[in-house]
Amino acid sequence: MKGLVLFTAAATLAAVAPASSALAAPGTPTGDLAGAASIPWGKCASAGMQRRGAECGLLDVPLDYSKPNGKKIQIAVSRIKHKVADKDYQGVMLVNPGGPGGSGLTLSVLGEYVPNGAGDAYDWIGFDPRGVGSSVPALHCDDSYFDGPRPEYIPVNSAIENTWLTKSKGYAKACGKAGGDLLNHMTTVDSVNDMESIRKALGAQQINYYGFSYGTYLGQVYGTLHPDKVRRMVLDGNVDVRKVWYQANLDQDLAFQRNEEIWFGWLAKYDSVYHLGTTAKQVELRYYAEQNKLRSAPAGGVVGASEWTDIFLYAGYYQSTWLELADAFAGWANNHDTDLIVAAYENYIAPGDDNGFAVYNAVQCTDVQWPQSWQQWKVDNWRTFLRAPYMTWSNAWFNAPCLYWQGKAQKPVKVDGSKVKSVLFVGTTLDAATPFEGSLQARRLFPNSALLAEKDQTTHANSLNGNACIDDTIADYLATGKLPQRKSGDRPDKTCDTLPWPDPTAASAFSAQSTQSLWADSTAREPLYPVRH
Repeated sequence: MKGLVLFTAAATLAAVAPASSALAAPGTPTGDLAGAASIPWGKCASAGMQRRGAECGLLDVPLDYSKPNGKKIQIAVSRIKHKVADKDYQGVMLVNPGGPGGSGLTLSVLGEYVPNGAGDAYDWIGFDPRGVGSSVPALHCDDSYFDGPRPEYIPVNSAIENTWLTKSKGYAKACGKAGGDLLNHMTTVDSVNDMESIRKALGAQQINYYGFSYGTYLGQVYGTLHPDKVRRMVLDGNVDVRKVWYQANLDQDLAFQRNEEIWFGWLAKYDSVYHLGTTAKQVELRYYAEQNKLRSAPAGGVVGASEWTDIFLYAGYYQSTWLELADAFAGWANNHDTDLIVAAYENYIAPGDDNGFAVYNAVQCTDVQWPQSWQQWKVDNWRTFLRAPYMTWSNAWFNAPCLYWQGKAQKPVKVDGSKVKSVLFVGTTLDAATPFEGSLQARRLFPNSALLAEKDQTTHANSLNGNACIDDTIADYLATGKLPQRKSGDRPDKTCDTLPWPDPTAASAFSAQSTQSLWADSTAREPLYPVRH
């Protein structure tokens, strides 16, 4: 959603008592809430949000929290209020969709997807993190950065390598010019401080929190810095905090290679539909053969070899894309359907708006100091490429602006969840964006948590997406605070089987677990946004 239509309205404040005691209905703030800034609630621009009775507003927060009375920026916030009697009220639930750089302003609709009405007891709070979307200012550096055709990703010669280094340096320089002082205050800790500002503005003694992907890192850092402010948290698709962010990206390359090969095998299973090969290896060879043709003759003058990689990366993210991407692959390979492959590029890559990419870099490049030696990047990525050729170099260039970033890098928080009283971690065992080891590590760091796993599922951050075993467990936790019983050893505490994978021969020709069908409303989270964490 771009922009907000605001009308002056009194802010409603909600006081949330500790988890062990009854929750108060909306009331008068006390303690550290006294004197907190308020949110002038008004009408949301999104028609879908308006239908749901949502409120939107802008909250003033410090650009630099070490100077609380200094320059202010604004965080765009939305709210959908609880639908139960005040005596059954469970408090505020902040939500983040990931990225970093994903817009969460419309994610306050998430409560309606929680089974059994368990979401109705919360005020659901969406927000655009600093620099994102409708927050002010929103960071844009070069909106043409993803226009195709782009240079070849694999640096088989020094000319390609230098082209990408120059392109990455230019982007970092553009962000330095566009971002100014904001670039020094875009870390995860800055966003955690903004979450605290939102908590205070809402008059809540504690928050509940639901985070996806990078949003799980926000949750883990928030729980480390403000453990007494956490009531309940659901963290789905968990970042491995030991590896932010350089090693995390190299690990992703290996995981996406596995998932793309799984997709190739699925295509082979349905060769009668797609005619791309009867074995995963045949499909893979066909994939690279078609990509090679695009190196010299981009489809529609837009989709070259690099765009081909970008489009089909989403098969490694979400099974809900398998059918559509299979049609695009087969349509091009068998019929040279230019319209279909260009439409896939425009849908999945969404060129023309670099806000998400700009914020992604602004956060990751300053959360921690990336290696400053290109030689180290070169060696590490070529070594990884030998095992995972699918996306290693596309991912390297996605992150390469960090070599030249002008914002000041910080040291990441050492995550310690020992004082947090309740967290439900969720993960799919074949997640590529946030490999499952990150969920196991999160469980180790938060002893008062439980880990809910979906076995043999490749979809990233797949909760509230139609698997009753997963979704009902989350609903029970949000309704009662009950976690699955923690097991001994280093393993999930509850495991759910995955739903059947998409079947193009089925009558509906669409998976029951479809992310696209669940999130078809533009007011919901945006799973097709090119997020890496």
